[in-house]
Amino acid sequence: MAEYFPAINVKNSWQKNLAVLIDHVKSNTFPDLLIEYLATLCHFDTALTVTYKKSFKPIILQPLDPAEQSQTLISYINNGYYLLDPLFNAVQNGISGVVRVAEIAPDSFQQSEFFENCYQYFNIVDEIVLIIDLSDEVTCTISLGRQPDLGTITRGELRALQEIYPVVSALYRQFWSTQSGQYVQYEQSDDATKQALKSFGSGVLTQRERQITELVVKGNSSQAIADQLNISVGTVKVHRKNIHAKMHTSNQSELFNLFLDHLKSVT
Repeated sequence: MAEYFPAINVKNSWQKNLAVLIDHVKSNTFPDLLIEYLATLCHFDTALTVTYKKSFKPIILQPLDPAEQSQTLISYINNGYYLLDPLFNAVQNGISGVVRVAEIAPDSFQQSEFFENCYQYFNIVDEIVLIIDLSDEVTCTISLGRQPDLGTITRGELRALQEIYPVVSALYRQFWSTQSGQYVQYEQSDDATKQALKSFGSGVLTQRERQITELVVKGNSSQAIADQLNISVGTVKVHRKNIHAKMHTSNQSELFNLFLDHLKSVT
C-alpha cells in the first residue's frame, strides 16, 4: 500500500499544516513540504533552498531535480557566480534570520556585472531569504523570489515569516541531522574557486588594489568602498584608475570578464 502524505493547504489551519511538517521532518520530502507551507504565509513565484558549507560549493536542496533547475541557476553554481552574490557574502559574515536581498546588497548592485550577467535573468524584483545555521559549518538559505507581477513583499507577509522563523529553523535542523548524509554525493570542494577571488590580479596589483578589485566586482560603488575601507572616495578612484591601467581594462565590464577568465583557469 502506498504511503499517504497529507498535503499542505492554504485552507487548512496553520496548526494542521505545521503538523504535516513535523510528521515529515525526517523525510526527504520535507524541503518541498516546507516550501508549500511557506506559500500559505507569503506569496512568491520561485523558491530555492541551498546549503553553504566551508570549503565546498553550495548544494541545492530544492528543487533537487535538475530538470527543474534553470540554466541561470546551474551557471550560478557551476561558474562561480555565487561568489559575487550578496547572499553568499552575508552567509560568510554570519548573518542569519529573515532578510531581503535588497537590504544586504551593495549600493550599486543593479549596476554590477553580476547583476547584468546573472542575477537579472532570474527575473526577480524582490527576494526574501530565511538564513538558518544548521551547524557550525553549514548554513541553509531558503530564497523566495517575487517576479514583477507580485511586486515587493508586504509588511504582513514579512512579519509572518519572521514569526515562524524560529520554528522553521528548529525543524530544518532536525531534518538536516537525519538527512544530511544523502547530500554528501553533491559536495565539491570550492577552495580553488574562493581562491580565485583572492588571487585575481596577484603579481600585478598591490594588496590594497586586489582588495578594492574584489569589492568592485561584487558591485560596490566608490563611495561604498571608501566607507568600508575607511579611506576617501578620491583615493578609491585613484586605485580604480591604477587597477584598470595594470589590468589593461578600460571599464568595470572588461574587468569582470577578465575575472571570469581567471576563475575558469583555476577551477
